[in-house]
Amino acid sequence: MTIGGLQKLTLIDFPEKLACTAFLAGCPFRCPWCYSSELVLPEKIEKQPKISDKEFFDFLEEKKGLLEGVVICGGEPTMNSDLPDFTEKIKRFGYAIKLDTNGTNPAMLKNLIEKKLIDYIAMDVKAPLMKHQTPITNNQTKYEKVVGVKVDLEKINKSIELIKNSRVDYEFRTTVTPTIHTREDIIQIAKDIGPVKRYFLQNFRPEKTLDPKFEKIKPYSREYILDIIKVISPFFEICRLRG
Repeated sequence: MTIGGLQKLTLIDFPEKLACTAFLAGCPFRCPWCYSSELVLPEKIEKQPKISDKEFFDFLEEKKGLLEGVVICGGEPTMNSDLPDFTEKIKRFGYAIKLDTNGTNPAMLKNLIEKKLIDYIAMDVKAPLMKHQTPITNNQTKYEKVVGVKVDLEKINKSIELIKNSRVDYEFRTTVTPTIHTREDIIQIAKDIGPVKRYFLQNFRPEKTLDPKFEKIKPYSREYILDIIKVISPFFEICRLRG
């Protein structure tokens, strides 16, 4: 378990809770628009200042009664085999836990859900994920082209179904990125995952991206994304633009 950063207060990342955020290093994806390359690329992780377990848990002890929750994000937290132990220890301090994930490890998700170690799940859906997706080029699916690596879509779909059918509160979300996502892509994602409780679209931010070329890409207009939301909102109880 490598804690690559600690945000000591967030008012927006854990719905209805004052929380802190633990950033865990390591991710199997290489999304070009990612703005956390220091938690993704091994050569940058090595140089990133680390938060020790003692420092982290001392902070939680100090903030008991002031903070209500802990957001665990990355990188991709479920890459860590000791994540259940980590969440269990956080629970002992009395905090609710929100997990951010890309859905690549449904076995870990199932374990955490069954042990009641997480209270809210936010899953990023990167691209359309039709169950029998036809390769588009070089035997790549759209999902693989988007995230830059081979992807087991069955695992992604399994994670979605686990989350939808659990008793844990949840949301799905997609960062809408020009040159990556079209209007049709987002509509297809909505069809693939719906109906679900919450789906948020997040506008791409051209800053410190994993692929520097994306820092020069202009985000879609707010109006463009809101127009997509009008089309897909019937699939969801809540569908909004975030940020």
